[in-house]
Amino acid sequence: MKDSVFISDLHLLPGESDAQKLFMRFADDVASGADQLYILGDFLEVWWGDDDPAEGYQPLFDRLQKLATTDNTDVFLMHGNRDFMIGQALAERCGFTLIDDPCPFTLGKNNALLMHGDTLCTDDIEYQQFRKMVRDPLWQQEVMKKTLEERYQLAKQFRDDSKQSISNKAEDIMDVNNEEVERVFDEHDVDLIIHGHTHRPAIHDYTINGRDRKRVVLGDWHEHALYARFSDTSQSVELIDFR
Repeated sequence: MKDSVFISDLHLLPGESDAQKLFMRFADDVASGADQLYILGDFLEVWWGDDDPAEGYQPLFDRLQKLATTDNTDVFLMHGNRDFMIGQALAERCGFTLIDDPCPFTLGKNNALLMHGDTLCTDDIEYQQFRKMVRDPLWQQEVMKKTLEERYQLAKQFRDDSKQSISNKAEDIMDVNNEEVERVFDEHDVDLIIHGHTHRPAIHDYTINGRDRKRVVLGDWHEHALYARFSDTSQSVELIDFR
């Protein structure tokens, strides 16, 4: 049995870049030897419709396809707060399977839950309102009526607004709410949560209602380039610095 690996928050931009090169090397050295690769959101910095030819992303998309077809690695992708407009057409183009957020599944002997992580940040009320708006299928349908250029201008506006908003917020507001974390553990009856989004990589241990639980937070790849690996042999998850 091979291992499962988990990444998030690569925030890749189109065109040749150090970040894309790093992922290509990760695909060759790590993901190609795994049974499954789970990408838990914000793989792309921006994506506003599968009608985008995205020539600058093509080498990246080709490598994802190779993972699925040649390397026999099952690739799963979850939407993040940057790439929530990825659709089935891009999934077929790249050979990955879209998964829901949250996504309950069995990881070895563990009942686990995969998340992007933004829904755990309930203290950031402004962001939660924004998330509700842009994840609304009707809102997305209206946006898709715009030209691709108009959509990317809208994305730029959102990013600029987000930077301004973040600069005025306390750090703890943008981290997870611990009461929400405990609620999610109990609601989904899981012992392990793996997520990204906060860019604060760590492994947190909890005892909730007499049960030991673990929350694994993935890092963004511009600061840490961390990924998580679950070993079927040891039945444990570790964070590994790929740099």
